Amino acid sequence: MKVLRVRRGGATFYGQLLLEEAAVRCLDRSLGLPDPIPLAELQVLPPVSPSKVVCAAGNFRSRLRELGRDPSDAPMLFLKPPSAVIGSGQGIVLPRAAGRVEAFAELAIVIGRTCRNVAPENVLRCLFGYSCANDVTAGDLRGLDEPLGRAKGFDTFAPIGPWIETTVADPSDLGLRLRINDRLVQEEGTGDMVVGPLALVSFVSSIMTLLPGDVVLSGSPAGGGALSPGDEVRVEIDEVGVLINAVLAEAEAAPLQ
Repeated sequence: MKVLRVRRGGATFYGQLLLEEAAVRCLDRSLGLPDPIPLAELQVLPPVSPSKVVCAAGNFRSRLRELGRDPSDAPMLFLKPPSAVIGSGQGIVLPRAAGRVEAFAELAIVIGRTCRNVAPENVLRCLFGYSCANDVTAGDLRGLDEPLGRAKGFDTFAPIGPWIETTVADPSDLGLRLRINDRLVQEEGTGDMVVGPLALVSFVSSIMTLLPGDVVLSGSPAGGGALSPGDEVRVEIDEVGVLINAVLAEAEAAPLQ
């Protein structure tokens, strides 16, 4: 099931996307909206509103080889602020403070219920579903700051979308691709992860409490690509969806609402 987060009037809710009808069925029964609502009557929001986005660095073997690091180093964790989250169709803004901004495709794992110290075999019952994510990074600032707060934390640096997919047969066996202007920049499978998706959530939950709506990002394979104003970036994950974002210079971007 594909789930969108939408706003209608003063109500924000999750709804099942009905693709053929171009409509959404509200999943919150308390709102008293039993009939499908046309997408034209809704504002589609980023699919998540997390308290935190937890990211795994160097969690793909191909990326570790690229960096000259040993798999025993993985995973290293860092956080992106909730203010970095945007949805599919929104613009990635290149900040004036950064000279080189790069895109990296990642699997987003969305938490559905509060969990702490959850065993890998019990992670599935704690999940809402999966989405596509782009770990946008100010590459020229990455080596200047630890622990990556500035390089990874600018507004718009965590695109996630286009929806939450609740039905994925095996998250450890998904094809993942990054395209910039139809040029293939990354291509790998989640089977290349050092710590798989469910084990990664378990590991993160051993450190911090994960709340409903929180997001764990899987890490990214080798590659990645530099962004310029006017580019279109696509993160494609089999069985999950396609996240599409345009790239804007800071002077061209409208203020975020």
